Amino acid sequence: MRLAPAIIALALAMLPHLPAFAVQACAETQLVLNEILPGPARDWDGSGVFSTRDDEWVEIFNATAATLDLDGWILTDGDAIPRCALSGLLSSGARRVVSGREAYDWEKAHGYPAFGLSLGNSGDRVMLWKVAGPDTMLMDSYAYVSHEAAADRAIARVPDGGPTWTLYDGLNPYLGLIPPQGSGCAPTPGAANACGNTPTRALSWGRVKTLYR
Repeated sequence: MRLAPAIIALALAMLPHLPAFAVQACAETQLVLNEILPGPARDWDGSGVFSTRDDEWVEIFNATAATLDLDGWILTDGDAIPRCALSGLLSSGARRVVSGREAYDWEKAHGYPAFGLSLGNSGDRVMLWKVAGPDTMLMDSYAYVSHEAAADRAIARVPDGGPTWTLYDGLNPYLGLIPPQGSGCAPTPGAANACGNTPTRALSWGRVKTLYR
């Protein structure tokens, strides 16, 4: 049964007031965050124009064996203000990419301040909520730090829907020591996260001597 528009509107109005420590539901059995690109440096949404707002994106993944109805699912950043409400159906094993432009258009259409996904480049949190009757539950979240948000780097679950997050830094290699370390994989919006599970880094011999002397 689909939720009444009035119930969804009430839940959206309440979302900004939810505490950061809201109890998280069993996300592994439902829809999950799968890949996040907070710091675009190219035209990721295919509009023909680069925009730091519009070309941010978040990919979600249906990790269940059934088709999911996306009505009532909401994306936010760390401030828990609704950025985009999802709709439609997502088949088992399928992915859905939400761009900053889509979020911006949704915000304007629903009377919210229009900032797009508003993913911070110095670190932030992406949260996936579900409205169920009078309840709004935090179903999944990922908090990233600044090096994960550098230009054209994504953070991805490997494999899709799995428990491990990997830095996809193929377009902007990361040579630092703060985890997650680089994998050499390029971001994969809308496609499988299948570029290997083991992070690797290319280091000069001088850097190796510095690390182990």
